[in-house]
Amino acid sequence: MTSIKVPPLGESIVEATVSRWLKNEGESVAPGDTLVELETDKITVEVPSITGGVLTKRMVKEGDVVKLDQLLAEIDEKASGGTSDAKAAAPSPGAPAAAPVAPAKGGGKASGSADAGQPQRVSPAAQRVAAETGTDLSGVPGTGRGGVVSKADVVDAKGQGPQRSAPMTTPSRPAPPARPAPSGDRETREKMTTRRKRIAENLLQSHVSTARLTTFNEIDMTQVEALRARVKEKIEKEHGVRLSLMPFFVRAACMALKEFPVVNAQIDGDLIVYHNYVNMGIAVASDAGLIVPNLKDADRMGMLDVARTIADVAKRARDGKLTMDDLTGGTFTITNGGVFGSLVSTPIINFPQVGILGLHKTQDRPVAIAGKVEIRPMMYVALSYDHRIIDGQQAVLFLVRIKELMEDPGLLAID
Repeated sequence: MTSIKVPPLGESIVEATVSRWLKNEGESVAPGDTLVELETDKITVEVPSITGGVLTKRMVKEGDVVKLDQLLAEIDEKASGGTSDAKAAAPSPGAPAAAPVAPAKGGGKASGSADAGQPQRVSPAAQRVAAETGTDLSGVPGTGRGGVVSKADVVDAKGQGPQRSAPMTTPSRPAPPARPAPSGDRETREKMTTRRKRIAENLLQSHVSTARLTTFNEIDMTQVEALRARVKEKIEKEHGVRLSLMPFFVRAACMALKEFPVVNAQIDGDLIVYHNYVNMGIAVASDAGLIVPNLKDADRMGMLDVARTIADVAKRARDGKLTMDDLTGGTFTITNGGVFGSLVSTPIINFPQVGILGLHKTQDRPVAIAGKVEIRPMMYVALSYDHRIIDGQQAVLFLVRIKELMEDPGLLAID
């Protein structure tokens, strides 16, 4: 027997929830086949089989919370023919077995197959993504263990098609989650996922552990929008980068943080830790919940570098390829509710950070300019900060500096 255990899940993560079994007891498995998906508070981990044989025993059920190195399943390496087992003939709902894909016409070697003419092996997660996106698996090369086509392979193959991905800082509105099966006539109950529970814990910790206060300002977006209109087409053509508003705000925030380092600090007991670098967190809404990947050393990046890095991080967030390094070590966060239509909000500090910048919808409003009323594209911005170490004066001046830089974007090039 070969034991399959909970693998390392990442820094400071000691438990996960069994999200979905992809193999049933009695099924044959090949090396690299995904057996089960584990959901942590940050990422989803696919646990592969490390050997071939028959899955003889599943030690945990879907929804169970498991610890590091806990036994998940046992595989009999000497057994064979498991797929003809009666249990495999009737797979449980939500746990499809991997299906072979016919090789390409012409008798050539199928992508991801070990030998020419052999059926292509595809992981259940990859089958699901292929079905949802209409991807032809026969032309997808397998990079998984043993040549198995993985979920990442399908996502990459789909991303190479003619369809252009959404802008990195204006993610498409997430589809509403499927309604869980009703447990009664008048209400529905579902168990909170590990990620949702951890999000709740972190937000509650931020609420009770910080003296949160929010200050507001508004920015005239005329100049920055005019600059984007002039250069975005050229930049996209020459550098392959879509220039959204987020790189401007990241650059402005990094410059303002240098002038007001306490906003980029952290409390450690009775000490204030000042960071001489900026790891900029970008809040992202996903179907699985809120995640905040961060741009390491964002203060050392130029505008195009920031745009490229955000594009890369956003794509990996959508594809489920973020690493623990992407999700840890942030020093300041920007959240953009404006992409969903939010006009004003009071963002919650991403503890243990002490400040978060909230962006909102740009909307035409009448404003007084040189004694005359003009219609300008205006955006409300908010800074929530920990009043334990950031005084009101520092917070207000920090936000005013953001306003000055965004209303005269030429200043963003002067450091």
